[in-house]
Amino acid sequence: MRQTKEPKPEWLKIKLNAGDGYQELKGMMRGRKLHTVCEEAQCPNIFECWSQRTATFMILGKVCTRACRFCAVTSGMPTELDLEEPRHVAQSVQEMGLKHVVITSVARDDLNDHGATMFAATITAVRHLNPLTDIEVLIPDFGGEPDRLAVVLNAKPNVLNHNLETVRRLSDKVRAKAKYDRSLSLLQAAKALRPGQTTKSGLMVGLGETKDEVVEAMSDLRKAGVDIVTIGQYLQPTPKHIAVHRYYHPDEFKELKEAGMALGFAHVEAGPLVRSSYHAREQAESAKAASSDYSSLPKETWA
Repeated sequence: MRQTKEPKPEWLKIKLNAGDGYQELKGMMRGRKLHTVCEEAQCPNIFECWSQRTATFMILGKVCTRACRFCAVTSGMPTELDLEEPRHVAQSVQEMGLKHVVITSVARDDLNDHGATMFAATITAVRHLNPLTDIEVLIPDFGGEPDRLAVVLNAKPNVLNHNLETVRRLSDKVRAKAKYDRSLSLLQAAKALRPGQTTKSGLMVGLGETKDEVVEAMSDLRKAGVDIVTIGQYLQPTPKHIAVHRYYHPDEFKELKEAGMALGFAHVEAGPLVRSSYHAREQAESAKAASSDYSSLPKETWA
């Protein structure tokens, strides 16, 4: 893939503002030994979100067993597994007064259940201390085992998110171990295992895909019953990662949003700085307000 020679456009430039809210939240995370995907994945929205006291908690440590070519999270062999983590996350959610919390993780292929039990335990702990808080989980593919997915769904998250990340043609080049069709099967299985479950997925653009391929990926997600989709610009975290092929203009994101809504999604969040968890509460509320009738698809083999 060739690297774009375009300078970063104005609409991607971030104003840094490490105000009191940011510093307070950073202190809370360090005090409870918690990790956030905001920091580990170098999210461009961290200053905005943390200043507003919102964050995406990353459980199961900060070392990922996979090395995806787009992701800034440290890869290697994890050694960390903090059994007190669910309680610490729940306490932080309570202290922050969150009405919507997003919980994600690194991939933990080294664990027998790939971390599914810790997801369920964290959902349960958060709900115990924060019964009015909506809980969204952004999960890995759990190695393609539906029993692991069922463990998470049995804890009843309000939103189950799993990112497709990119179009079919580029998937194997961009993602490590994950498979395009496996991700679609996971999302479809969630609807079959728990009818009525709100599902969500995300795509990056700027990796060399065509717009038609993005629309095709969105169509695949709708066929899997996905309710919410997010689309954002890929930004190269380090020179070792895949280069940006090109930057999409905000008008192009508007076109993709319109194409997604025409496919029947309850909500499409599309923009240069959009990430899976950006304005997650607003996304969920918008989807709920749409009152679309998503019927469960027939249960099929998850491969």
